[in-house]
Amino acid sequence: MAEKFSFEPTDLKQLKDNYDVIIIGSGGAGLTSAIQAYELGLSPVILEKMDKLGGNTTRASSGMNAAETFVQLNHKIVDSFADFYNETFVGGGKMNNPELLKFFTEHGAWAIDWLDQHDIKLDDLTITGGMKTMRTHRPSSLAPIGGYLVTELLKYIAKYQIPLFDNIKVTDLLTDNDQIVGVKAFSNREIKIQAKAVVLATGGFGAGKDLLAQYRSDLLNLRTTNQPGATGDGLKLAQKVGAKLVDMDQVQVHPTVQQDTPHAFLIGEAVRGEGAILVNNSGQRFVNELDTRKNVTQAIDDLGGTGAYLIFDQSIRNRVKAIEFYDHIGLVETGQTLSALAETIKVDINSLQSTVNNWNQAVKIKNDQDFGRKTGMERDISEAPFFAIHIAPAVHYTMGGVAINHQTQVLDEANQPIAGLFAAGEVAGGLHGNNRIGGNSIAETVVFGRQAGQQVYKYLKG
Repeated sequence: MAEKFSFEPTDLKQLKDNYDVIIIGSGGAGLTSAIQAYELGLSPVILEKMDKLGGNTTRASSGMNAAETFVQLNHKIVDSFADFYNETFVGGGKMNNPELLKFFTEHGAWAIDWLDQHDIKLDDLTITGGMKTMRTHRPSSLAPIGGYLVTELLKYIAKYQIPLFDNIKVTDLLTDNDQIVGVKAFSNREIKIQAKAVVLATGGFGAGKDLLAQYRSDLLNLRTTNQPGATGDGLKLAQKVGAKLVDMDQVQVHPTVQQDTPHAFLIGEAVRGEGAILVNNSGQRFVNELDTRKNVTQAIDDLGGTGAYLIFDQSIRNRVKAIEFYDHIGLVETGQTLSALAETIKVDINSLQSTVNNWNQAVKIKNDQDFGRKTGMERDISEAPFFAIHIAPAVHYTMGGVAINHQTQVLDEANQPIAGLFAAGEVAGGLHGNNRIGGNSIAETVVFGRQAGQQVYKYLKG
């Protein structure tokens, strides 16, 4: 059995006062940009304000979208950049920034290959809501993508001895003649670190009540799937040096979050992608489960605050390893028969049986006459035992953020780059329009994380 990997952040005593590039945040985008910058010969440092590394990336469970990959061809799936672009554009209400979206959809395959070169293999596929093609890449172990990705990237941080400090909060970006020259930060004391470039990889503001109050006060009563550090720090830092913010009112509510416990747990889209259905308190389906998150959320809201149940069987559970975790922490109800499950979750037994029978028939003939679902129909719900998870919508992702161009340069109000300031991941706004497609956030961290590392190198080497 492989030895369990454990990463130790760098001792604060080793902090230098000068680096080529300072990367703020240790999620997927921060780690990727640091590795890419290092491999180009730069001297990066990563600063993380929390004592837990990985940011929101650690909470991602479904996968990483990319089109025209070798992995897809190995699964006999012929995809295209154009389809990926169009489905994301339509899914985002056609509000996506076309420049960012074009770069994103055309560089996903390179990002999968880059990960593969680093022995981070995403060689299995699933599908998420709003997509028509299997393009959500994940490890063949079916492990949740986020934890796997962060662990594997941290192995390279350790191998390359890239300094990564935790419990250090950046309070200001330092500028001179409108150029970035470093940061001011606080740990147990105030610290100034010089660098000619900074990458903001600080994530969104899904756990930031102040920014939610400012831009989407209607969502303040909802729970959040975000880790506590997702408070919009990068947006505030960038704004103080003149950065423009875009799409700040576009906040995604995720439809399937188990929140009957003290902590809200996102139930990944892969559960539906592998065949689960949603039923109301009467045991009936009420929506195409793999419509966009926006539409599925609305359908659950229209039930009047009761939430809904995800229903699935052992064959679906076998395809989503995250369910083992959900069960381990007590989120999953189990019945040896559908009748027993219905009794446990207090829905009408005949109604649930009839719903599942109808669904199984739809899967058999590949035609969902009730709600027009066309994906996630590879397996029916017939292999005992049967399972249910109670879910309701919660704040999940912030599509808005710092304005960037496709070179990850942060833009000011006049759409001009702020010299030396770059951003990647959820901190940047505009890519997703008014609705993010599942699988696109992990892809964004790697695609734009790599790009940030490359563009910092280009900027510094001028």
